[in-house]
Amino acid sequence: MSQTIPFNNLIPLHTRLQQPLEAALQRVLAGGWYILGPEVEAFESAFAAYHGLKHAVGVANGTDAIELALRAASIGAGDEVITVAHTAAATITAIERAGAIPVMVDIDPLTYTMNPQAAAAAITPHTRAILPVHIYGHPADLSTLKALTDQHGLLLIEDCAQAHAARWNGQLVGTFGALASFSFYPTKNLGALGDGGAILTNDDAYAEKLKRLRNYGQTRRYYHDERGINSRLDELQAALLSAKLPDLAACTVMRREIAATYAAALDGVGDLTLPIELPTAQHVYHLYVIRHPRRTDLMTHLAERGIGTLIHYPVPNHLQAAFSDLGCRVGSLPETEKAAREIVSLPLWIGLSAAQVGAVAAAIKAFA
Repeated sequence: MSQTIPFNNLIPLHTRLQQPLEAALQRVLAGGWYILGPEVEAFESAFAAYHGLKHAVGVANGTDAIELALRAASIGAGDEVITVAHTAAATITAIERAGAIPVMVDIDPLTYTMNPQAAAAAITPHTRAILPVHIYGHPADLSTLKALTDQHGLLLIEDCAQAHAARWNGQLVGTFGALASFSFYPTKNLGALGDGGAILTNDDAYAEKLKRLRNYGQTRRYYHDERGINSRLDELQAALLSAKLPDLAACTVMRREIAATYAAALDGVGDLTLPIELPTAQHVYHLYVIRHPRRTDLMTHLAERGIGTLIHYPVPNHLQAAFSDLGCRVGSLPETEKAAREIVSLPLWIGLSAAQVGAVAAAIKAFA
């Protein structure tokens, strides 16, 4: 292969948006305010309005967003939160940092999102919330999960870290639950040029509590009514996100077009399993994840041809050494474990050309 195709490349996106990003930077420099100022307020208002909700609360990162969402809902010691093992470790870490107990259930093997039947079976008298992860950009079954939480008097809290602008039955993710967390890590579909996160809610009391919790529990400077943490979205990242938010719709279209090109080129090839999009969903393809029973051989074949790949994620959280005390064992989540053995993420980024997609597909066909 004459060219190297990296797994990800953020330079074309930021070149495309160079003028608004530079203007945002200059605005922050000229303003002289760098923490919890007008840029954060402007982005919070814009991000909430984009979702048709009243409140967005900016925080330092997506992990903090989950933790603080749980704490805002007074979920903590002894409370169980049902989620999936097939997610970044941040989801589980955040639940534990809130003081709660993560209860990991299996996934739907087609969408890789929470299996609602497994979630229903895991409910106990200690369950306080269900926390689905919209993994790879495909929404979880929000209709069934919302009905389940309503039936049992539980909170639905969405992890939208990989699903900015995804929709379920035409409605944006992040608007179904009482609270929803977002990450703005640079590789996300809406990414900062550093770290950042936010929580969405329509509840005034949750929003006010979140603003206290992210800033040491302060009600006013140096007066602390509760224990909080330091988790503040800074002015620069907020300004950059405000510059990128208007482009999110166009970038979503581009991601979906790249995914469609992959799908057309790889349909029916060998033992590949391609990602699906349910009729009720709009997938935003944060990642383009295929499956192959000889995953390691395929990745080696692609690497030898200059094509970057990654695995999201090679070891599910219920089998991570860090969470061994939670009592899960090999075989307890069979669909999750099977997926972890077979999945591989292909290059997908703004600026990836049809020719590059074709080169990746040709290399996979040669392997098959």
